[in-house]
Amino acid sequence: MNLIKRFMRVFFDLLYHPFAFAYDLVSATVSLGHWQDWVMTVLPFIEGKRILELGHGPGHLQRVLLNLNIDSVAMDESAQMGTLAKRRLGSAHKLTRGLAQHLPFQNNSFDTAVATFPTDYIFHADTLSEISRCLSDGGRLIVLPAAWPKNPLLQWLYQVTGESPSELNNSLISRFKQPFKRAGFTTDIQTIKVKSGVVLIIIAVRQ
Repeated sequence: MNLIKRFMRVFFDLLYHPFAFAYDLVSATVSLGHWQDWVMTVLPFIEGKRILELGHGPGHLQRVLLNLNIDSVAMDESAQMGTLAKRRLGSAHKLTRGLAQHLPFQNNSFDTAVATFPTDYIFHADTLSEISRCLSDGGRLIVLPAAWPKNPLLQWLYQVTGESPSELNNSLISRFKQPFKRAGFTTDIQTIKVKSGVVLIIIAVRQ
């Protein structure tokens, strides 16, 4: 299993950087076309007028926020993803490149920060400290870390590769909450049922 997880890390690193052009095709394939639907489940949890997206990828969520006239800034570590997102967003984009552990924004800059299917960086103490610094009092961090597809083959695949835990139980919910609690967030976890499965949403509010 550890070998599979190491392989997946290498695979996603390649997919997010030199093979970023194939990201949409791969994500659509491994979700049977539901990937973007899962990502959009975060929309009802976004509050306020100043939004930060971490790990914007090809820019699909940014495109939707822009169409909704929501003032949004987005950041990604991958230069290749930045190129793809700029093509999708055109001159209206507000994208920057950087690491979530060192956000180039002033204190209290945003009402909501959001990350969809991020890697483990989102749970690191230095990442959460930076996000907290950049959020307003009562600001919220919305994280979509995992999905459980209905399709039996996808369920098996996601479990084998470690992309989704085998089941959602109280122990798993507690484990998801701990990094945010340690960082000083009040944390709630919700499961959202969609036609293709279930997604997990973490709502972490800055105290």
